Parts: sequence; structure tokens; C-alpha cells
Amino acid sequence: MAELLSEAVVQEQAKQLKDWKVEGQELKVTKEFSNFVEAIDFVNKIVEPAEKAGHHPDLSISYNKVTISLTTHDAGGLTAKDFEMAKELSQLG
Repeated sequence: MAELLSEAVVQEQAKQLKDWKVEGQELKVTKEFSNFVEAIDFVNKIVEPAEKAGHHPDLSISYNKVTISLTTHDAGGLTAKDFEMAKELSQLG
């Protein structure tokens, strides 16, 4: 099982991620697109890296906005896996 990160490590890691925020035991970002089709295209780009890592984000779609939430459910909070996935997903656009 992945090891929970200390609050100090979580805050330090979060500083390295543009636009992501720590909310409780989750790492979140909301991406805004021109329309629904672009939002769904972005969501589809998440599938491959999530499957490859075996680490799947929670997603919320509201027309042209996609909110990504990362947490390691079986560890009960944030682990290195969440920050690695956030870095990878940030490269998608």
C-alpha cells in the first residue's frame, strides 16, 4: 500500500503544481474549455495515463469544465502516486 505523505510534504509538493490545490485529503484542479466537446476530448486523454499507472482520478464534468480530484483511497489520503499523476495530467493541457 502507498504511504501517506505528511502535511509538510503535501504542501511542498503542491507548490510544484500549477493550478492544483489541496482540499482536505484531495488534490484538485478545474480545467475550462471552449465547449462540451473539448471538455470530453480532454477527459478521454486522461484514460491512458490513468490506466497505465493503475491510479484513477475522480472526475466531474459540467459542460465546459472538468474537475479532477486525486487521492489514494486505500491509503486514506494523499500519497506520492497522487502527485505523480497530477504532474502527468498537467502535461495533457
